[in-house]
Amino acid sequence: MIHFKPDKRKIHQVLLALGVFSFSLSVLTYCNTKKDTDSEIEGFEREVVDTNPPVTPLSPKESMKKMVLPPGYRVELVAHEPMVQEPVALAWDGNGRMYVAEMNTFMIDVNGTGQFQPSSRIKLLEDTDGDGDMDKSTVFIDNLVLPRAILPIGDQLLLQESNIKHIWAYRDTNGDGKADEKWLAFNNPQVDLRNVEHQNGALLWNLDNWIYPTRDNLRYKFRNGRLVADTLINNMTGQWGLTSDNYGQLFFSEAGPGLPAVQIEQMPHYGALNFKDQYTPEFAVPWPIIGNLDAQGGEKALREDNTLKHFTSGCGQSVYRGDRLPADMLGDYFIPEPVGRIIKRGRIFKNEDAKIQIRNVYEEKEWLASADFNFRPLNTYTGPDGCFYIVDMYHGIIQESEWSGPGTYLGSIIKDKELYKNRGLGRIYRIVHEDFEPDKTRPRMLSEPASQLVTYLEHPNGWWRDNAQLLLVVRNDKSVVPALREIALGKKASLKKAPGPVTRVHALWTLEGMGAMNKAVLFRALQDKDAQVRKAAIWISEMYIKRNDPEVISKLSSMITDPSPEVRVQLTLSLRTNKTAQAQAAVKELLARNPDNELMQVSYASHIETLKSIAAEKALIENLGPAERALIAEGATIYKQLCATCHGPDGRGRALGGGQLHAPPLAGSPRLQGKDKVLPIQIMLHGLKGPIDGKEYADMMPSMAAQSDEWIASVLSYVRNSSEFGNNASIITPADVQQVRRYTKLIPGGATLQQLEITKGYRSLERNWAK
Repeated sequence: MIHFKPDKRKIHQVLLALGVFSFSLSVLTYCNTKKDTDSEIEGFEREVVDTNPPVTPLSPKESMKKMVLPPGYRVELVAHEPMVQEPVALAWDGNGRMYVAEMNTFMIDVNGTGQFQPSSRIKLLEDTDGDGDMDKSTVFIDNLVLPRAILPIGDQLLLQESNIKHIWAYRDTNGDGKADEKWLAFNNPQVDLRNVEHQNGALLWNLDNWIYPTRDNLRYKFRNGRLVADTLINNMTGQWGLTSDNYGQLFFSEAGPGLPAVQIEQMPHYGALNFKDQYTPEFAVPWPIIGNLDAQGGEKALREDNTLKHFTSGCGQSVYRGDRLPADMLGDYFIPEPVGRIIKRGRIFKNEDAKIQIRNVYEEKEWLASADFNFRPLNTYTGPDGCFYIVDMYHGIIQESEWSGPGTYLGSIIKDKELYKNRGLGRIYRIVHEDFEPDKTRPRMLSEPASQLVTYLEHPNGWWRDNAQLLLVVRNDKSVVPALREIALGKKASLKKAPGPVTRVHALWTLEGMGAMNKAVLFRALQDKDAQVRKAAIWISEMYIKRNDPEVISKLSSMITDPSPEVRVQLTLSLRTNKTAQAQAAVKELLARNPDNELMQVSYASHIETLKSIAAEKALIENLGPAERALIAEGATIYKQLCATCHGPDGRGRALGGGQLHAPPLAGSPRLQGKDKVLPIQIMLHGLKGPIDGKEYADMMPSMAAQSDEWIASVLSYVRNSSEFGNNASIITPADVQQVRRYTKLIPGGATLQQLEITKGYRSLERNWAK
């Protein structure tokens, strides 16, 4: 992270995405060590080369020629079809072997025919000669339904498929590159009814030794081949891809409402928190170099030259943490936009109160832009060799069928250009720089002793540090505990040099994961000269705070005047749920001493509002009958997992980078407060497009007619009765939905609100309902 000095030109009014708080101006401070932007680069200009590009697939070599990068960077091919086909995600095990998830049935035509046939795969790729190119491919797991999240842990691979919430573990016991053992790592038999794009899109073992998904309200600890879940206070709303920085801060993104970064200010454990200015408005503006006619929003999403003008499908973000690219890339945030055929680069800043903001590195151009219509970057990573990796699905259709059905703009484009023919392909690329050589050291972590793994905690490439910590925690070899404690305290131990802050933080978290943390080490870390080490120690101390340990709470309470705002914010987060008088007094004092710290104040206020909302929802449900309680509870789950993506967790809508709302607010909606049951049901069945109450929104709502009567009834009952939304209307039952469905003829491409309110069909149905 970068701390930076004031620039009055950059000061602007802070508006919160929560919509319930109002705060004064936030003065951002910028650092001199990294430039705000790198706009003036000789020979690096944006030029739109084709406003209506051809859609014929290109060979990998031809496609690489279509990519534009800043001077000094170049693209190298790592793997391509037929070795990989329809790749969507990858991960390396501790020996540097690459697992690739393939969605082989994704959108083979405009209707998504056969999409859920079990014929997708996980490939295992290997570079046997060390030249950096994959030359060996094995089908590690076959007959899958759209695999979406993979995580190697030692010699095991965790996997989540589409439409189910189980997480499976696989192992190859005989070394032939094919999994021959399978067991249930996390048992959740619930069917996932969400759209393919809105289900979990990653599994990440983070610095804090928790495994995070991108959706839902769970995180997991790995215990002897099984996952133990912890329930979070709010749902995470990320979609495809998940990343973290050197100190464990997570970065999610949401493609649906066009949000290139969400939930970046605090860890999900402390609740959802989003600011409208957590990235600049410019960061949500893509600058492609070809026309993007297949944008979901149609012409409204395009400039006059047919290039995409706002994010519609951002995904697969990563914070670069390698060592074989220019130093100014380290810690920067990269996010692909597969409809724009670009990868945007942002710089992560912190203001004087520790609040994060992401800003463009380049003005009106992108770090990577392709003129190949079929280039579909879906995921990015820092690799074992210290370089930057890109997963290119190289697929004609990138939008799921709910938005490309009959009568839709996308559907007509897909048919007209025959995009369904462009499938069965896929590429994996590596970005290198002329001033650096990729690290050719082949990882051998799976067979190396724990003592050797400890030395990797000081590696300049974050991939090595992360995997060393993971394997140390999983093995739990206590013989290295003394060395880890010395490193945590800043001593050289078995390292080549005295450990820096990043290495000390890794050592602390490794001790925590191994159950080997003690107060002596913790208290020394709380006094470390580096703020990030002190912050990590406070975070780790929650294991003692939960037990009401008076010595630890007293020690933390004595730190309320710490010079670092990050430390003071973390103190507030860690202590606020402890009910002891000393902890609450410390939190009260922190809030009083830091009245202008927006991050601290808003986070605490949001925490209190969330607790009140939970209590109100509980009271509401308690006053209903068992069947109605179950209906609303199920609706709340569905809403938070799916609908909140566009309508917002509080029903007040989600803004596109602080601008236009993606979907209309549900809180206070006249269609959710009256006695009329027919109109809201028909909206769910048809889908909705066009202006609503005189306002235009970024996109249409797709039809939910494919969902069950129970599903529709539960969602509508929840949004019509949520105390958080301020709505109070009657329950809608599955029988109500069934009756409306019988009399409803769906309008292709969705209906307008005016159509539903004035058509004869609606009036006739309303009279029938009254009978």
